[in-house]
Order: sequence, then structure tokens, then C-alpha cells
Amino acid sequence: MAGKKVLIVYAHQEPRSFNGSLKDVAVAELSRQGCTVTVSDLYAMDFEPRATRKDITGALSSPEFFSYGVEAYEACKTRSLTSDIIAEQKKVQEADLVMFQFPLYWFSVPAVLKGWMDRVLCQGFAFDLPGFYDDGLLKGKLAILSLTTGGTADMYGKTGASGDFRYFLWPLQDRLEPWQEAPRPASDSLVSGHVSMEPGAGRLPGAHPHSRSPGLGSGPRSQVDAGLPLLPGPGVGEDGGQRKRPARHAALLWI
Repeated sequence: MAGKKVLIVYAHQEPRSFNGSLKDVAVAELSRQGCTVTVSDLYAMDFEPRATRKDITGALSSPEFFSYGVEAYEACKTRSLTSDIIAEQKKVQEADLVMFQFPLYWFSVPAVLKGWMDRVLCQGFAFDLPGFYDDGLLKGKLAILSLTTGGTADMYGKTGASGDFRYFLWPLQDRLEPWQEAPRPASDSLVSGHVSMEPGAGRLPGAHPHSRSPGLGSGPRSQVDAGLPLLPGPGVGEDGGQRKRPARHAALLWI
């Protein structure tokens, strides 16, 4: 990974949270390996999650009936998107690896991260028609999901109370247009708070291959850890809550 550029898109309000610790460990370890690491701290940036007309700085192509997807696409072609979107797109474009660090909120990403995806990964930048899934415009980049669940591994298994998280995260893991068919590093592991992408580091404990759906290519493309405890401390899914819950767990998914 030496010489590679990494973007960490971080979505948590508290720097001292479990998510904050995971982000800090990733920054330190990736920097140690010779990577250039950039962090987009969405809460600290007060990032706007809403996709609105204000995202278009130029004239609308169809002012009589506003369609965000159409207008964002046209604005992307003419670089008429707002400066915050263009700045984030530049970070993504320059990165070899994009890491999403977030707590699980209602079986999905926090609203601020969803808004980042809605606004930044627009048509014309991340995908086009044609030019999506296997042929996404950011094809070849690496992406990784690093998330906390606030519950035990068995709660998110096939028979768990919360359901198998490999399935409710399927749209995010498997269908995120930019990073289809991205090459994997030689190995990956996250053990006791240590992030390693060096050769010989080994697979994630308990990891297993996860194949893509028919028609979108086949073969193992993800390593999933169903609940590896990383750092000590209390917490719920969003970290730092007052209700007593099982020890926090983190999941690492390669896209």
C-alpha cells in the first residue's frame, strides 16, 4: 500500500467514540504503511446531506419540473455543482482506496453518509448509462466498509434477532456503482484494533467468501467478518448510548 492514497469518509458525531477510535487506528496504520490518508469527517464538516436545487449553481436544464438526478447529471458535465460536492468528488477521484467508517443506524448508514453518497456519487461522476456496475466510472478503485453494530455477532447472523447483516447491507456492499470488480490487496485483517494490508497479514478471522448475484459477474469478491470485537468500551449501535447492550462489534467488508 506504500504510496497509495486513501480517503476515509467518517460519519460519527463523537471523536472519542468507538468509530472515532477505528478511524484513528486506520489513519495511523495506513500512514505507517506509507499511504497518504485524507479524512472527510462529515459531522465536523457540517456536511449537507440533503439533495436539493441548491446543489446546482448554473441554470437548470428543465426549470419547469425539477428532477434532481437529471439536473445533477447535467451540472456534473458542466462542473456546475456546489463546491462541497466538487471537493468530495476530487477526493474520491484521487483516492486508490475509499473507506467508509460508520455506525449502523436502522440497518443502514447514518443520514449524513447517505446524503454524501446521494450528492457526491452522482451520474456523470460515479456512473453513467451505460457505465454502471461492472463498468462504473470509478472502476478499479478499492472500497471498504468498516462499521459498528452495537450488538453481538449472533444478533446479526442468519437466525439472529436483527437479521443477517450481509443481506440488509447487500445494496451498499454489492450495488455501489463506483467500485465493481475492483482488485483485492494480497490480504487484509483487522485484529485487536490493528489494520493491516501488508502481504502475509492473513484473512479476517471467521471470514468467508461472498459472491455476487447472477448477471453481475461471479466469484468471491468480499470478505465479511460477522462481528469481530476490536476495542474495549461500552456502546450501542451509534456508540456511547446509555442503554446497556452487549459489547460492541465491528464488521469489515471489502467491496
